[in-house]
Amino acid sequence: MATFTREEFYQQLLSGCVLPTAQQGFEQVWTLLLLCLVCRLLWRLALPSYAKHLSTVAGGFYALYHFFQLQMVWVVLLSLLCYLVLFLCRHSSQRGVLLSITILIYLLMGEMHMVDTVTWHKMRGAQMIVAMKAVSLGFDLDRGEVPSIPSPVEFMGYIYFVGTVIFGPWFRFRTYLQAVESRRMNFSWFQKVCRSGFLSLVCLVLSTCVAPYLFSYFIPLYSYKLLRKKRKTRSTMVRWLRAYESASSFHFSNYFVGFLSETTATLAGAGFTEEKDHLRWDLTVSRPLNVELPRSMVEVVTSWNLPMSRWLNCYVFKNSLKLGTFSAIIVTYAASALLHGLSFHLAAVLLSLGFITYIEHVLRKRLSVIFNACILSKKCQPGCSHRHNTDLWVRLLNFLFGALAVFHLAYLGSLFDMDADDSVEEQGYGMSYTIHKWSELSWASHWVTFGSWVFYRLIS
Repeated sequence: MATFTREEFYQQLLSGCVLPTAQQGFEQVWTLLLLCLVCRLLWRLALPSYAKHLSTVAGGFYALYHFFQLQMVWVVLLSLLCYLVLFLCRHSSQRGVLLSITILIYLLMGEMHMVDTVTWHKMRGAQMIVAMKAVSLGFDLDRGEVPSIPSPVEFMGYIYFVGTVIFGPWFRFRTYLQAVESRRMNFSWFQKVCRSGFLSLVCLVLSTCVAPYLFSYFIPLYSYKLLRKKRKTRSTMVRWLRAYESASSFHFSNYFVGFLSETTATLAGAGFTEEKDHLRWDLTVSRPLNVELPRSMVEVVTSWNLPMSRWLNCYVFKNSLKLGTFSAIIVTYAASALLHGLSFHLAAVLLSLGFITYIEHVLRKRLSVIFNACILSKKCQPGCSHRHNTDLWVRLLNFLFGALAVFHLAYLGSLFDMDADDSVEEQGYGMSYTIHKWSELSWASHWVTFGSWVFYRLIS
């Protein structure tokens, strides 16, 4: 990028990045938004239930074709395979486990180049939603939360629900049934759609146009000329600032998808809670402030994607607890890594997160006992038994743990390099890339995590 004065930069940013990015973002999703609205209006009519299910299947198929063309066949094949297993095992009490194994085999075959790598990675999000919905339905059937196996049209309606088929989020089968019943379209519904849609575009612009230049122009801590130097000659501070910029860009791209999924799901009629006669459109996918200004890494991983966090906790972590808490955490992060695809850098980040969050949790739990203070990973509820709640030193200690979480986030996010080629990003970053990026930062986060574990063992 050419070097500009501050005024020239802001003018160029507005005309060359902000407006084109917002326009292109809207052009990519307006068809999906229209499909969601059409299905919502159809469900307001007095149609038989099977017609409502068929309409969302048709809308979901069209959305898949619009985004993936004929490559959508791999998503369809997975959904058909899931229902076949569900039907064949209809008298079993282990349907959730059997579906999990089937999906595991299918995803591994896809990752092992049954399909072209770039094509498979493009469909990763849609495959993830299908897998999560099928597994949750299987376990809910085993637990009796869903009384009987849905009919084929109900199952496919759930899987291909037009509001979640592309960007998510995951929700349970009973939530889908409530959605197709179609609650009335009131002002709070319209307000929620507009708010989430606006925030999604804001996050897209921040990810694309602001985060890459955060410390070179917006908060000028280094000159953009320094980036022309070879990586080895860059100072440690510049490397960490660039790591934070890369992490921020990746974060806001995730928030973009999160708010967009809120928009599509709400527009299609899902994502509400009922309290007596009061209807609240309150679907929340991500909590950006809890990630950018965290109390702990535990808060980060739960706020990153709330529906997925609930899914992992309910269907993976709780089912793995018999292996022990630490083993259950590792299994949970391994399952998340598999759902996100067998990319080495993603697996490295997620498994590192598993160790970081576990060590942080046990360390802060031990310190809270020693100091009798509210310094747990999660904020204490009002009226907790700790003697020290709002003391200055307690707030300072929580602030330091929050700063440490930001440090970990910058380190882990450095792998999502803004300067990397698009072709490399589409195929996934390899082991050598991951090792190179973290070695540039001296493996700092891993050393800090190891030191935290040693400290925890010493005070236990």
